[in-house]
Amino acid sequence: MLKQAVILFNLGGPDTLEAIEPFLFNLFCDTDIFKIPVGQKLFAKLVSRLRARKVREKYRQIGGKSPINKWTEIQRSMLQNELQKKVSDVEVYTAMRYWNPLIRNVANKISDENFDKIVLLPLYPHYSITTTGSSFNEWKRFYKGDMDRLQFVSDYFDNHTYISALNDRINEAVLRFPEQVRSDIQMIFSAHGTPERLVKEGDPYSGQIKKTVEIVMADRNFLHDYHLCFQSKVGPVKWLEPSTDKMIEELGRKNKKHLLIIPISFVSDHIETLHELDIEYRDIACRANIENFIVMTGLNDSRLFCAALKEIALKELQENNI
Repeated sequence: MLKQAVILFNLGGPDTLEAIEPFLFNLFCDTDIFKIPVGQKLFAKLVSRLRARKVREKYRQIGGKSPINKWTEIQRSMLQNELQKKVSDVEVYTAMRYWNPLIRNVANKISDENFDKIVLLPLYPHYSITTTGSSFNEWKRFYKGDMDRLQFVSDYFDNHTYISALNDRINEAVLRFPEQVRSDIQMIFSAHGTPERLVKEGDPYSGQIKKTVEIVMADRNFLHDYHLCFQSKVGPVKWLEPSTDKMIEELGRKNKKHLLIIPISFVSDHIETLHELDIEYRDIACRANIENFIVMTGLNDSRLFCAALKEIALKELQENNI
């Protein structure tokens, strides 16, 4: 009987207010995102200290910690329960890029477990060097086992069940609008932005995001106006546009009063959805005279999203069995 594992990669997030600075330090040490020729750790120490002061109040407003850890554990548990109905000897682990359980520690543990097959499954449906690529690189730095036993899942942005999970959440959100305005809803797909230079370097992320949005809307028969925007810009370099906040202001000027914000590159709620979208951008919407501003709930404990992960994992587990 094969002994198999599935590793769910995610960003991780501070689980206390005191964890914010070390979490940010780990983030700014990531050379796949921040390429500092000399003194990267000093850079990370200074920037994380400054940013921790700025974001501490934001985390306090959403409960004093990131919910991404809770939702990722729920997703891990749901997936393991579902997989074990089909595959008897399989375990699902969580590996976080910037907080516990850190990828390096999980990779070391898995190296000693003598698994026959290991599926590396990021909780990022869209590939970017800044997310999936960074996680895979970190795994390779610390995993000491047989590389031939690894199955890498790079993306699943067009997986039908994942698309259905998104549309299921969108349907729930639409019902939160007054019935008489539902046909007038503007659907704002908001993805985490990246520097534009990554597109020029061949990073497929923005193209995959666009394809997901098109597939989602095609399944909805393009019944609503829709817009793709980008959020969470950091630093002075040019990022993907249009920005979500500017789009909200523009729609307000066009007298579009009913906005549904759809977090499209995230599979669970965290600070970018609960604070940036639902608090900061709500304030922008209020000033832009938006009457109905609703942020879609993240996939979180979606059974359809779990079914998508199960479908993807089973395909990898059952292919080329050793």
